[in-house]
Amino acid sequence: MNKLEILYEDNHIIVVVKPSNILSQSDNTNDIDMLTIIKNYLKEKYHKPGNVYLGLVHRLDRPVSGVMVFAKTSKAASRLSKEVQDHILKKTYLAVVNGYDIEDNGEYVDYIVKQDDNSSKIVNNDQGKYCKLVYNVLERNKGLNLALVSINLMTGRHHQIRVQFAHHGHTLYGDQRYGIRNKKQIALHAYQIEFIHPTTKEVMKFKKSPPQEDIWLKFQKVSTL
Repeated sequence: MNKLEILYEDNHIIVVVKPSNILSQSDNTNDIDMLTIIKNYLKEKYHKPGNVYLGLVHRLDRPVSGVMVFAKTSKAASRLSKEVQDHILKKTYLAVVNGYDIEDNGEYVDYIVKQDDNSSKIVNNDQGKYCKLVYNVLERNKGLNLALVSINLMTGRHHQIRVQFAHHGHTLYGDQRYGIRNKKQIALHAYQIEFIHPTTKEVMKFKKSPPQEDIWLKFQKVSTL
């Protein structure tokens, strides 16, 4: 990947931009991941021998790009993880969805079950995990039958955005698992993150526009974000 893009760093946290198709943490593929990349950066910058501590507070799916916060101390990791659990840490996503006629705004409430093949599905009763999101349409492209939406997650379930939009008839552009398998890059981006600093208690907010490429360029709104 290119040089690590850092939005903020202090003694307790580091906020970075994850490119698409980079893992949040390592898996059995042994491909490069954000945890390893940032650890190597910290080790080199601060000339630290041995292992470097870095806490993974939240994840983004491999194909998804956007803003992430990592903890540089165990205390920061514990406090930020509690914010995630208590829904204090807030994430806003941008996505391009199929179906320009999607309603201007909406709320999806469903129940999700994680499958053995690492996918997820909606169930119609309370057997799954409760999930909720709220979205707003920012722009429509009638010619391509697409819409640009902003999404606020009320819960953080596995593949939640992708599964819920697919279930409600508006699959994400380029979603190879839940949408059309057309070998396009998924148009899902973690645009903004907001949380309380684990030590200063200051409200922190960071954002990063989607990549200025591919399907994102079909929407004028993207260049103003």
